[in-house]
Amino acid sequence: MTVEELLEGVVLPIDKPYQWTSFQAVNKVKSYIRHRFGLKKFKIGHAGTLDPLATGLLLVCIGKATKSIETLQQGEKIYTGTMVLGATTPCYDLERAIDRYYPFEQINPTLLEQTRQMFLGDILQVPPMFSAVKIDGQRAYEYARLDDPTVTIAPKTVHIESFEITAFRKGHPDEPLPELMSIDDTRQRNLYDNPLGSIPMALPQLDFSILCGKGTYIRSLARDFGAALDSGAFLSALRRERIGDYSISQAVALDQLDGFFS
Repeated sequence: MTVEELLEGVVLPIDKPYQWTSFQAVNKVKSYIRHRFGLKKFKIGHAGTLDPLATGLLLVCIGKATKSIETLQQGEKIYTGTMVLGATTPCYDLERAIDRYYPFEQINPTLLEQTRQMFLGDILQVPPMFSAVKIDGQRAYEYARLDDPTVTIAPKTVHIESFEITAFRKGHPDEPLPELMSIDDTRQRNLYDNPLGSIPMALPQLDFSILCGKGTYIRSLARDFGAALDSGAFLSALRRERIGDYSISQAVALDQLDGFFS
């Protein structure tokens, strides 16, 4: 690939690694391009943020392709992942410790199927406070760090085209639930710092596949799904498999960029 071809516009599908922010992934590509092509200034951005604990397809737009970012973001997306039931975390995934346990003995395949059908079509959803959504010009996660209860995010309508539960595991009820961390302990953890990654063995889990429209927060869907079960839920794994016409099968690992740009 020549410099001219690069600047004319390239959409680079990458497989974002676990624990990397989308910003870090784009910076890795930017550094590679500067070294490979000798460019100091060029346009680069991505079409749709992935949380640090999520993996999968991230579209990095380079040169004139940055003009297509908004169009790419409109594309439908496929996510797969795992929800843990019977508990919640403040950020709806494993970036924070569990803050509350809920009853989960009532959860069975029949209830899951009935509840799943409630989350199809157009639904109202409140984005997570631990997210990049802007509130009065500031990112929501900045308010979340301050633990300001007066700041809220307005709900919005999102579209869920399909929601499939691909597996359900009941958990191990004989296993004791760990004690909850104190509020002071959880506040000491910085956003995107050191994910706990620990899931109590007693809690049930389900795997899912979701096809959804722009702006859908799967973390929020997990929170709302748990509440609809008269319980709680949070994400323990999330992977983006598709954005519009781009698939994870086309994605390039960050340590294999030479093959894409050759």
